[in-house]
Formats: sequence, structure tokens, C-alpha cells
Amino acid sequence: MPLLAISLVSAGVLGYEVLLMRLYSVTQWHHFTYMFISIALLGFGASGTFLAIARPWLLARFLAVWQTSAVAFGVTAPLGFALAQPLAIHPLEMAWNPVQALRLSAVYLLLMVPFFCAANCIGLAFARFGERVGRIYRYDLTGAGAGALGVLAALYLLPPEDGLRLVLALGCLAAALAGLYGHAPGCLVRSIALAAAGILLAFTLPETWIAPEMSQYKGLSAVLRVPGTQVVAQTSSPLGLVSVVESPRTPLRHAPGLSLNAPAGPPEQLGLFVDGEGPDAITRFDGDLERLAYLDYVTAALPYHLLDRPAVLILGAGGGAEVLRALYHEAGRIEAAESDPAVIRLLRGRFADFAGHIYDPDRTRVFASDARGAMAQAGSGYDLIQVPILGGVGGGLGGLRETYAYTVEAVAGYLGRLEPGGFVAFTGTLRLPLRESLKVFLTAVTALERLGIAEPGRRLLMIRAWDTVTLMIKKGDVTAREIAAVRRFVETRGFDLAYVPGMDRAEANRVNLLEAPYLYDGALALLGPGRERYLAAYKFDLRPARDDRPYFFDFFTWRALPELLALARKGAMPLIEWGRLVLLATAAQALVLSAALILLPLWVWRRRGVAQKGRGRIMAYFLALGLAFLFIEIAFIQRLTLFLGDPVVAAAVVLAAFLAFAGAGAGLAPRLARRLPGGGRITAVEAAVAAIAALALLYLVILPAVTAWLVTLPLALKGMLALVFVAPLAFVMGLPFPLGLARVSAAAPALVPWAWGINGCASVLSALLATLLAVSFGFSAVVGLAVALYLVAALVWRKPL
Repeated sequence: MPLLAISLVSAGVLGYEVLLMRLYSVTQWHHFTYMFISIALLGFGASGTFLAIARPWLLARFLAVWQTSAVAFGVTAPLGFALAQPLAIHPLEMAWNPVQALRLSAVYLLLMVPFFCAANCIGLAFARFGERVGRIYRYDLTGAGAGALGVLAALYLLPPEDGLRLVLALGCLAAALAGLYGHAPGCLVRSIALAAAGILLAFTLPETWIAPEMSQYKGLSAVLRVPGTQVVAQTSSPLGLVSVVESPRTPLRHAPGLSLNAPAGPPEQLGLFVDGEGPDAITRFDGDLERLAYLDYVTAALPYHLLDRPAVLILGAGGGAEVLRALYHEAGRIEAAESDPAVIRLLRGRFADFAGHIYDPDRTRVFASDARGAMAQAGSGYDLIQVPILGGVGGGLGGLRETYAYTVEAVAGYLGRLEPGGFVAFTGTLRLPLRESLKVFLTAVTALERLGIAEPGRRLLMIRAWDTVTLMIKKGDVTAREIAAVRRFVETRGFDLAYVPGMDRAEANRVNLLEAPYLYDGALALLGPGRERYLAAYKFDLRPARDDRPYFFDFFTWRALPELLALARKGAMPLIEWGRLVLLATAAQALVLSAALILLPLWVWRRRGVAQKGRGRIMAYFLALGLAFLFIEIAFIQRLTLFLGDPVVAAAVVLAAFLAFAGAGAGLAPRLARRLPGGGRITAVEAAVAAIAALALLYLVILPAVTAWLVTLPLALKGMLALVFVAPLAFVMGLPFPLGLARVSAAAPALVPWAWGINGCASVLSALLATLLAVSFGFSAVVGLAVALYLVAALVWRKPL
């Protein structure tokens, strides 16, 4: 069996998984990719069931079945996505539209087929060559690691739909390589024909079949329904699909929270969307600062009325509104961070003249990084750090999005970069009932308390407009002069005080009237001795996000759910935190389907009168391994995202490193098994598990401190260090699976496909459960549970089969 063919299939299947995540982030929302792809990945479990039941017939036709499966994988990857698109899935309608559930089932099946076919290739190889499990697993993991890096590199050059063409070609090339294993006449000719057919199909696949069709509920879709509106520029990368929109007939106007007292509205603007979400705006600037006067009539302008020509750092600069605001107020120094380099290129390239060259180096120092990555590159001595609260998604969909910009540790870090008397300013949308605004206030309070500030309320200011809130945190106590300036600012612009030290409740709700001064009441409760009672009674979870649990937009509480569901048909649907519920529903579906796929072969064998011993231990062992491996992998991707400063780079480096080094460990599994055979004081599996537990727990303790110390190093060097950090742990994590599968192959070869399928089902559950656990308890708990699962695996595997 040409092992390179297995590597090609593994590279293709991991690439397909990443492409589906990217495509469904465009067509739906990032959070629903969990639902679609996790269930589709049960194709691996379905393959194990199929191979276990039909093993003798399949092995007798090994080469033909292998090649057919590889070609079918390549062909059904783009075809499944093309057929799924017209089904028009709208997940938010599922609560009241049963047709959506039927359509979703069809999508599951269509997306599952490619994974089923690819898993057949790998599972058949395990079943046919049981004595070479370690080598097969090594090529499987190494190919997957190469696929992780390859698809991310390809996404910088190609749109994700064109990546499907590469997957098609890889499937056919793998089938062609496998043909070289055969010795029948015509094998070489057939292999060449398969390779040529795959390449031809990849290049001739109609674009209309695979072009992503965006949900009608996304912001870009809504804007494009306005007559005359059109997309004038679009660029794609692993970070997202960036679209620039113009609307000459109905001008776009984007100035959240603009005061009704503003002397004029914004100049001409272009809409800026990422994956169809937004909008942000690119504003026409011809150098005339007077045309930017409207920027002084939003709550985010408050810091400039307390500071004189400040040195400013803007995190999440986007289309440049905050940079223009800093220019309008004659900031002494302007630095800005934007996580998507494509946005920076657009404002420095095609739209540079329109935007007034605001991102040119002589005007603004720009970091192509997220907030925490920029902090690692930036200096200090800032008078103002502006942090827009970005990332919340309508309909309660943002709870599963990790963001390190709004954690307690992040706020403490921002304060550390300020000059004495400087401010950190957060501005976001005012949502009722209050969520983000109170959560960021409590995060600020917690960060100040962590820094040893006994009275954090003396360092905080908060104001609101009709739909925005600005919170300011000072490095020092707020002065009477500054409080007077805040009062003048809100009075002249028709805003409201939400919190300043020493204010009365009657001052808090005068202009933009709410039923009660909710922000003031919440701020006082969070500063006072009754904080814990207030948090326990509040309908939404306001606990501050931390680096170990970076889910700022997760507000879900079980206590509020029955009330919100009861009110759903009266307009409360947007108040329900759907992200956690979607994940729970997907995990429940995956659990039921996994149980069916795992138990079906046992029922068939019982009907056939086939006796297979050790099935319980095999099930427990491979379930534990499948859960534990991904628990650790996912946790370490998150841990090293902060270190590397870019989530895409972190995912690529950590995933590729885990797979490649685990593959290297798998290749040495047979040698370890010979040196530590069963029956001794310690088995090979126990030695591997002991090493995994020791390294994982050691990293849990020391890695945050080590990465914090090294975070200022250049990205290339940090990438190499990340490989060094991951290598020892990944190497030993690659041992238990091939050691276990080799033992099954020797004692009960008919159970090899079943064990492979169990591991596949467990991997699907692991990805879902890891996120659920991290949202609730943090990534340290995920790693701790993974270590416990590895110990369970070692315990159940000690007895002979």
C-alpha cells in the first residue's frame, strides 16, 4: 500500500474540514459551523461501522474499494457542498419552522458523504495491514498536518470555493497512487487516467456550483437589497471575506450613537463587511478636518475632551473611524491595530485616496494584529488606548467566539501601557437588557482590584447615548476638573451620565430615557458589597472573561432560559443566547448518532452469532483516547493564540505541529511495544500516558508564564518556539492509539474497523464538549479532564483482551 496515498487523503480531508468552516462562516455564521461540520464528521464513525460489518467482503476487493472511496471523496467534497447550498438553511428559524429541521438533516447527509469515503480509505488500510498500524497512523497524521498548513496557505491565494477543486484533485491523485500497489495489467494506465481525470475535473468544475450563497439575514445581504447598492471590492483570506460596498442612490451613513445635536452627518462613506457581518465604514477624507466634526458628537469622543493632544493606540481600527477621530482632535501620536491585513491593504491601496491615506506610515503606525498581539509589539507611554467592543452577533450568536481583547488580564495590560493620568476607553452598542456594558464595567472593576486598587469606582467614568456606551478607566483617580468636563460633554451633545464618582441617581436618566437608570444601578451594585447577590440574581451571566475562559460575549444562564423561551413568540427570540444552545443541541445529536454507530456492529455480530471478547474495554479505551487527544489539542491552540498574536497562525502552527509530531510518535510505537511488552511492571501504553499526564500538567502550570516572558519576540521566532513547546507532548500523544490498535489487530482483527470508528465518533464529541467545557469552566479544566481520560484509558487497557 503506497503510504503517500494515505497522506494525500488525510491532507484532503483536513483541508475539506477547514474549507467548510470558512465557507459556512461566509454563508451562515461562524458559530453554526459547529452544527454542520461536527455532525458531518460522524462520517468517520459511520465508516467504522460499515467496515466492521462488511469487512470480509471489502478486504477481498481491497484495491478497488480503496480507489473508489478515494475518488468518491474527491468528487463528493465539492458536489456535497453544491447540493447543500440550495436547501437554504436558516438556523434561527428552527425554533418555529419544522421544515428547517428536515433541510438540516439533508445537509448533514450531504456533507457526511466525503468524510465517510475518506475514512473508508484509512480504516481499510488499518484493517488490511494490521501489522503496520504505526506506520499507517504516522502517514495519516503527517498528511493531515501538511493539509492544515497547505489549506491555510492556499486560502491566502484562493477563495475557499476554489480550495474545493484542490480537494477533488487530491482524492483522485490518491486513488492513482494506490493503483500502483496493484500488479494486474493496466494498473499504471488506470492510475495515470485517474490522475488526469481528477485534475481535469478540478479545473472544469463550474464556478456557479460552488460559489457561496450568503444568508439573507446577514448584514451584507440586507444592504445589497437596497436599489443601486453594489460590491466594488472583495478579497478573501483565512481571516475572512472582506467586502466593500457603495450605494450611490441611497447614501450609506454609519455613525453609531451620533448625537441629534451634531452639526452635520458623515461625509460619503463606503460599507465594509467581513464575512457579510457589519457594517463598518470607510469615510471619504480630503484633508478638511471640519468635515469630520460629526466624529466629536459620539460618546467615543469623550476622552479627547479630557486629554490634550494625546498619544493614542487604537485597537480594532477597521475602516478607520477612530483614526479619523484622533486626527480631528490633533492627537500627538497615532498608532492603530487591525487584525485583518486585507483591510489595511485596501485602505493603503485601492481606497487610499478615498480615505485620505489615513493608514499611510507617515500618519499612522499600523499593526496587522489583533489587540493582544498589537500590545506585544507596541511600546508604552500612551495617554489613550481606544478599544471598540467588536464581535457581538445579533440574536445571541456571539457567545462561542473567543476574544482576548476584553479579558481581565487584557484590561490590566492596557493600564500598564498608559502614562499616569491616561485612559483606556471601551465603546460598544447599548443592548437592553444590559449585557456587554455591565460586563465590561465589571471586567474593569476586577482588573483594577487585581492591580491592588482599593476603590476602583474612583477611576471609572461611563456615559451613554441612545445606542452606544463608553466606559473610561483612568490610571489614577478621576479629578473634579475631569468630572466637570464630562458633564459639559454630555449636556452639549444630549447624552446621559451613566456613572461618574459621586453622582446622584437622579442625574443618570435625563435625555435618552429608559424605564430606569439601569446602567447607574448596575454600576453601583457591581462596586458595592452586594455584588455577588446582584450577579446571582441577574438574568444574564456577567462574570468577567479571563484568558483561560475568553468568552466575553457569553451571557447564557440556565435560570433565565425558561422565561425567555416562554416569551419567544412575543419577541424575545433575540434575547436568547443561541450559541450555547446550538452547541448543546449539536452535542446531543452527535451523542445519539455516535451511540447508534458504535452499537450497531455489536447488534449485527450478535445476530450472526459472532463472539468477540474485550469489546467493553476496546470501547472505553478508544472513546477515552478520541476525547482526550482533541481536548488537549484545542486547549493548546487557544493557549498559544495569545503567544503568537494571530488566531490563524496559531491554528496552523499548533495543529500542524500536533499532527506531525504525533505522527512521529506513532512511527515509534512498535519499537516501544517491543521494549515494554504487556505483563511487566509498566506497559507501553502506561508509559505513554504517564508522559502525557506529566507534560500536560507541567505545561498547564508553566506555559502562561513562559509565553508571557517571550511574547515580545518576532513572530517567526515565536512560531519556532511554539513548535518546540508542542513537540514533546504531541510526540507521546501519538503513541496510545497505534499501540492499542496493534493489540486489537493481534487479538481480534475483526474489531479493528470498529475501534477506528469509535475513535472517530469520540473525536467529533470531543470538539463539541471541549468548547462547552471551556465556556463554562475554562481551558485548564479541559486539559485536566483530558489527563483524567488518558489515565482511564491506561487503566482499562492493562488487562489482556
